[in-house]
Amino acid sequence: MSEILGNIHSIESCGTVDGPGIRFVVFVQGCPLRCKYCHNPDTWDKKTNQLMSVDEIMTQYDGVKEFCHGGITVTGGEPLCQMEFVTALFKKAQEKGIHTALDTSGLLFNPNDTSKIDELLKYTSLVLLDIKHIDDEEHKKLTKHSNRTILAFAKYLSDIKKPMWVRHVVVPGITFDKAYLARLGQFMATLHNIAALDVLPYHDMAIPKYRNLGIPYPLEGVPPLSKEQALEAKSTILAAYKQAREEMETHSS
Repeated sequence: MSEILGNIHSIESCGTVDGPGIRFVVFVQGCPLRCKYCHNPDTWDKKTNQLMSVDEIMTQYDGVKEFCHGGITVTGGEPLCQMEFVTALFKKAQEKGIHTALDTSGLLFNPNDTSKIDELLKYTSLVLLDIKHIDDEEHKKLTKHSNRTILAFAKYLSDIKKPMWVRHVVVPGITFDKAYLARLGQFMATLHNIAALDVLPYHDMAIPKYRNLGIPYPLEGVPPLSKEQALEAKSTILAAYKQAREEMETHSS
């Protein structure tokens, strides 16, 4: 059997926003989403960038493991585009006792055939699930795809009790909306596997990338979200989550 190779965009050591602790972060190439705020548009295309084996990546990790005590995160792009490779990488990592985190939108989840994702999740310590927008129509405007599969994946992870962090980018005029934020909190209340909530404030630092690629920047003129606004958004989500949980417990008692 030929060795599985990953199409790798880049590797970052000492990542601090990609799961618990300081982490070794592998960015894979290829993504079906077209998020308006994407800060890695250079990962969209599935064309071959840099082919690497599991052993090559693990060798790089071994060179910095004293600093990356948090573990290995695979992000992108969309890791589920290369599910077999990520599975092989995570299997090797867990054989060495390394914590593994999968940063995904869940868009490619297939509820009718979970065999491949189950194999990957077997070697995944934590899922970082990016919920782009809680409203389906607004999600389509933001990413060009429905959110139904993503929310179904969240429920599936809850059903199998796989630890999950919810990640949500808050953008002025798009997701920075009390009604949408409350709906996200209410949805989260139906899940039983959430270990953390990451509210990520929108920034426009990717504009030079778009210019270099000759791609129009979709959110030109939209101001970055302030730290105060991010805290306000997180408080709105958590308040709705808490209220929904309390109501569920009242009805079940």
